[in-house]
Amino acid sequence: MSHAAQAYARTSQTTGTAREIEAQALLKAAKQLRDVQTNWTGPDAKMHKALLFNRRLWTIFLSAVESNDNPQPFEVRQNIANISVFVMHQTIAMQRDPDPEKLKPLIDINCNIAAGLAGRA
Repeated sequence: MSHAAQAYARTSQTTGTAREIEAQALLKAAKQLRDVQTNWTGPDAKMHKALLFNRRLWTIFLSAVESNDNPQPFEVRQNIANISVFVMHQTIAMQRDPDPEKLKPLIDINCNIAAGLAGRA
């Protein structure tokens, strides 16, 4: 099991609903990315770790929406899949040509989705 999946599983054992767990994981990823952006000194291990955690988290979401057992309506599943693909492309762009401004969309997406999951959107 990947590091992100393990962290997700640990969180799910200690807190409430799936929506709350997902929101917490997204906020954790956003915080890591924001820390990299705020303390930018160029590409480093912290940047790669934050991108990896975020990518793994979105890979989990993508796998979940692709499952035939997923109870969400097709449109919701498709929207999450589209966001996941965007996150992957943005991550690759950041790895190819590191620029702290490229982290902003990833941070914003995570915070906005987390707010929606928590009922604050």
